Amino acid sequence: MTPADEMELSEMVAAASGPLRIAGGGTRPIGRPSEGDTLSVARLSGVELYEPGALTLVVGAGTPVAEVERVLGEENQRLPFEPMDHRALLGTDGAPTIGGVVATNASGPRRIQAGACRDSLIGVRFVDGSGTRLKNGGRVMKNVTGYDLVKLMAGSYGTLGVLTEVSFKVLPAPAAQATVSLPGLSPAQAVEAMAVALGSPYEVSGAAHLPDADGGPVTLLRLEGFADSVAYRSGKLGDALKRFGAAHVEADSAEVAATWRAIRDVEAFAGTPGDVWRLSVKPSDGAEIAERTGGKVMFDWGGGLIWVLVPEGTDLRGRLGAFDGHATLVRASAETRAKLPVFQHEPEPLARLSRGLREKFDPRGILNPGLMG
Repeated sequence: MTPADEMELSEMVAAASGPLRIAGGGTRPIGRPSEGDTLSVARLSGVELYEPGALTLVVGAGTPVAEVERVLGEENQRLPFEPMDHRALLGTDGAPTIGGVVATNASGPRRIQAGACRDSLIGVRFVDGSGTRLKNGGRVMKNVTGYDLVKLMAGSYGTLGVLTEVSFKVLPAPAAQATVSLPGLSPAQAVEAMAVALGSPYEVSGAAHLPDADGGPVTLLRLEGFADSVAYRSGKLGDALKRFGAAHVEADSAEVAATWRAIRDVEAFAGTPGDVWRLSVKPSDGAEIAERTGGKVMFDWGGGLIWVLVPEGTDLRGRLGAFDGHATLVRASAETRAKLPVFQHEPEPLARLSRGLREKFDPRGILNPGLMG
């Protein structure tokens, strides 16, 4: 099922007699239910409105991310939240779509500075589970109509509606970037160093720790902006972190971009056997929780995001027990997914609210059923 426009999509959803699997480029099949017909938004593609001076962009949900980035790049602008590309990690191909980015709230290392995908999203159009066409938000940053619903659609994984159009605020791309690295730190030391860096006045836009990097553990901190400013802040940041060891500064733009792309896409775990989990935790708890996983880890967001590689079939939630945060199963076999839910069990008050929202927007329960179970 590949509708050519929003009206046809609405008619297809309204006429559906069973479950629907919502797809864009098919590159982020995290916990996608196996039953039902596939409903693709790939043809709902194209730039609807782009106003570089107003820093706003409106595109069809099926627009490839590469096309969005190309259009923005021609005006030296970018999506602020640095969307993750899941293809290497999940072993998928195809073209990631901007609707898939919104549906999964895919956000990269820059989240610590610029916020998540939902923080840049200012408007959506979608078709709910009854086939009703809905619009929320607007096409300018000052428009806050329907603010809460816009945010709800980001990260809803297609369970509240099928996105047809999304609107963003965008930002200028930086003229220069650099990575300040600290070798040899333990996870606890790295989390402390990242906290110092993020609490400094030097505008760090990326903070990651790779315990198993080639050459040994390394803590990485990114700075972006005008070339003179980046050079000055890199030196000052290195001085501020002297107690953690001598810092190295990498200022080659291609090298810096490749490093942070690898962190964004968790390339260290790509093609490696095992299940991959994503832990969202308090940064101050990161080192201790990472040790309890018993697997290979890498840290992003200053220690607040931990990617974990464990043997296939591992019940990581059971291994960790109670902790302040949540664990998401990102990559696993069909057998493991049959046993373990993708998302952390919600406390009953929150679960009740989530059920109420899904019943409101998808009363027949046909949009990606079972995904949130």
